[in-house]
Amino acid sequence: MRRNDREIIDFKKMIEIVNTCDCCRLGLTDNSAAYIVPLNFGYEVQGETLILYFHGADEGKKIDLIRKNQIASFEMDTKHELIQSEIPCSYSYLYQSVMGVGTIGLIKNPDEKIHALHQIMAHYSGKTAWIFPEKATDKVCIIKLEVTSWSCKEH
Repeated sequence: MRRNDREIIDFKKMIEIVNTCDCCRLGLTDNSAAYIVPLNFGYEVQGETLILYFHGADEGKKIDLIRKNQIASFEMDTKHELIQSEIPCSYSYLYQSVMGVGTIGLIKNPDEKIHALHQIMAHYSGKTAWIFPEKATDKVCIIKLEVTSWSCKEH
């Protein structure tokens, strides 16, 4: 990281920033090109490992790319604020951002799917007592990204 003075290394603070984000951009590889898709997400922490969950249709380009390559990157950001100035080069922007890479795959087990859906719903609603109809969980595709390396930055 070029600006070490902006790096966040406290794990608890990093998780707090993840919690304030409302969109995660998932980066996948399409041959030699990047494919980036913004997604709703949920997360959990297992020990010192961040795990991200996403949901969607069980077909399409994103799913095809995940099946081809089990390594993915991600980015999320929050707390955006423009800092204005009378001098153009003195304009700046406040933010918090999280970036990383991990192992990605599709969850097939119904109980694991429900667990992941609970994490997604908890992230957005703060509630954990949801009932997911079997018909809906059978159709939904759940993506799991186990983060292996990540960084966090704040300005």
